[in-house]
Amino acid sequence: MSCARSLVRTLPVLLIVVGSCYEYFTPSGYTAAPFFTAAPLVAAPLYSLRGTVLTGVVGLAAVLAIHVELDVLNGVEAITEIVTIAVVGFLAVLINILVRRSDARLASAREIAEAAQRAVLPEPAERIEGLEVAALYAAAQADAFIGGDLYAVQDSPHGVRLIVGDVRGKGMGAVAAVAVVIGAFREAAEHEPTLGAVAQRLERALAREGARRQGPDAFEGFTTAVLAEIPHGDGEAEGERSGGDGGFVRIVNRGHPSPLLLHEDGALCELVAREPALPLGMGELGSWPDGIEEVVFPSGAMLLFHTDGLSEARDARGNFYDPAARLAGRVFGGPGELVNALAEEVRRHTGGGATDDMALLAVRRPGVRPGPAWGPG
Repeated sequence: MSCARSLVRTLPVLLIVVGSCYEYFTPSGYTAAPFFTAAPLVAAPLYSLRGTVLTGVVGLAAVLAIHVELDVLNGVEAITEIVTIAVVGFLAVLINILVRRSDARLASAREIAEAAQRAVLPEPAERIEGLEVAALYAAAQADAFIGGDLYAVQDSPHGVRLIVGDVRGKGMGAVAAVAVVIGAFREAAEHEPTLGAVAQRLERALAREGARRQGPDAFEGFTTAVLAEIPHGDGEAEGERSGGDGGFVRIVNRGHPSPLLLHEDGALCELVAREPALPLGMGELGSWPDGIEEVVFPSGAMLLFHTDGLSEARDARGNFYDPAARLAGRVFGGPGELVNALAEEVRRHTGGGATDDMALLAVRRPGVRPGPAWGPG
């Protein structure tokens, strides 16, 4: 790729050199104007303004020098050729100016998008209350930074709480829904005593925002989400109660892809909800308590939460990427290694042509280090 880019950048110079040789060594009836006019046009999107002007000036100077050398400067064909090269060079300068302005606007839009992503989906800390955390957002649309997928991790008096979700729809409406869900989650995670109460708080927030936005600016309809709560401490008491060796995690699934539990030895368990529930924002269809499930979360294990951009990624033959099958039996050094490996595998699986955004959030409970061995004194 770098060789091709270098070749393209040297193309204006090559065109001028070839044009000069053609102009000098061919009979007077032949013209090298196509070479000299192409040079500044190629330079316009690649070079700076000074480089584009210099390319046009060098091309025009080369033609003038050759015509003087051949003593054909006063011919009709020579004058026509010079005027053509000068006009095209001027147009190339205008094109360069427009391209640079467009690039500046694009760079400004990218900076705004990056700022919006950092504000709505800030990167979580690598360690939260002893847990190792990593998140990754991969937008399907080129040059996009945020869409309808979301994640958040927050420490609270009730434990480390997190959410991964997917808003129905695309565009700014989906981004607005993401902001509402994240804002409501951070407030509810701090104050609500149970994970079910957090889910109901999000339900009310989406209903309230949907009622406020009617007509052409209607709010997105629903959001699939999975919420989790990992109690504070090493979890020894909880682990004993649950039959585990490191604690547990509480999970509420609102119509979202099931999380995966990756054990330290490579064993994998898909945490399928025993009681399926409707996504957030569909409370008008019925009201019932959220089923909170407790799952053993051993020391050294990792929890992987993801959106359907992972499980519904297709290859050229239409085959879905199956994260459970792909991850079973594998061991990763940490959450960061896991999410980066998944992003790369999905990119290869889809050939770089993913059609949906993807959010990944991995949490690892570090292994318990054995204490000092005490022998008989």
